[in-house]
Amino acid sequence: MEHIKKTVDKAREAFNTGKTRPLAFRIHQLKAVKRMLEEKEPELFAALKKDLGRTDWTSYFLEVAHLKQEIDHMVEKLPEWAAPEPVPKTPATLHDETYIVREPLGVALVIGAWNYPVILVLQPLIAAIVAGNACVIKPSEISEHTAKLYEEIVPHYLDKELYPVINGGVPETTEVLKQRFDHILYTGSTAVGRIVMAAAAKHLTPVTLELGGKSPCYVDKDCDLDVACHRIAWGKFVNAGQTCIAPDYLLCEPSLQNKIVEHLKKALKEFYGEDPKKSPDFERIVSKRHFQRLVGLLDGQKIACGGQIDEKERYIAPTILVDVDPNSKVMQEEIFGPIFPIVTVKNLEDAIRFINAREKPLALYVIEKMICETTSGGVTANDAIMHVTVEGLPFGGVGESGMGHYHGRFSFETFSHRRACLIRPLGSDAANANRYPPATQKKFDWIRSLVEGKK
Repeated sequence: MEHIKKTVDKAREAFNTGKTRPLAFRIHQLKAVKRMLEEKEPELFAALKKDLGRTDWTSYFLEVAHLKQEIDHMVEKLPEWAAPEPVPKTPATLHDETYIVREPLGVALVIGAWNYPVILVLQPLIAAIVAGNACVIKPSEISEHTAKLYEEIVPHYLDKELYPVINGGVPETTEVLKQRFDHILYTGSTAVGRIVMAAAAKHLTPVTLELGGKSPCYVDKDCDLDVACHRIAWGKFVNAGQTCIAPDYLLCEPSLQNKIVEHLKKALKEFYGEDPKKSPDFERIVSKRHFQRLVGLLDGQKIACGGQIDEKERYIAPTILVDVDPNSKVMQEEIFGPIFPIVTVKNLEDAIRFINAREKPLALYVIEKMICETTSGGVTANDAIMHVTVEGLPFGGVGESGMGHYHGRFSFETFSHRRACLIRPLGSDAANANRYPPATQKKFDWIRSLVEGKK
């Protein structure tokens, strides 16, 4: 594992040369990432097809399109973001310059996720780049074809020493985490998030953790069920449910349960046809281990729709569960697959109590009242997932669903150190006489009047 330490050391040596600080360099690297997306699009789509059974359309829509837009936004806004920010002066600093400058943190580590292996690797990478950092890239070994592709193509587009790719499984990740970094961004499970945070603490390294959780969706009796269920079905079952901000479960009043099931079934039929297994638009579970875990969640459940499985293809049909016991296994962990439990509650207030009794979710799909009375990393009302596409909104979790945030300007801020600057002219020192010893009553009166005002 000695090569891992050498790789990180080289990244730090390259960063220490100062080559990442000029904005022109950062912009050049950002444009290189976009060029890589364009020129290697067929290879990326082929890898995603092998890893997740994706169509090219889904990969472009869910990952590549938004990533290109964010790069363009960063290239345009970087000069504005990086400009010194003046701050108000105090009475004692009226003749000084007071401002904040953003400077790079140093060498970052990005540990990507397998469910969206393009955007959840490259979006944190461009966040590190735009702020002027070096960045070690550790893709998930679970999406193995995409990870291998990064190792092949990234060195042809980005600076090899500043932005190295390290592949491997748990042993390699463990060794990477032994190294000192200046910021770590990890996307994945809460259990591994704790391991990352513990490793970072040894070096006092700040972390951004995007962890997921059980994101609830509440459907009110007064909404348009047809529209609502089309949007919910898309958000839940796109990428075969392997989305950290997908609705994890649905809450509704008992009288709505059967109606919601019928509307969801209608939407699924429109999306994937009579047999989703034959649809090119319905993905597969990423690995045999994840497949077996998901199948285990179906034990003892009342299935209203779906339930068909094929272990050889790692296929699980879009599945809706009804009359779900809140204490059942499927309600105890993040599902991260095409299984959708429906839990009935008495009313909106009961739904709020249900949500607040559990860990804070990464996303919440609600009406306005819930925004005021619950907590989550993000909220989308009357739709699903779409808040993540807005560059002006921070993306991140709270509590068990994570800490820190990025996207757009928030990426720049997360990977920057805000340095406080005061520049005082070297002229007469008479104005400072009252702060120097010895203390006198006159000086005491002066500072009191300055702080409290003359009486």
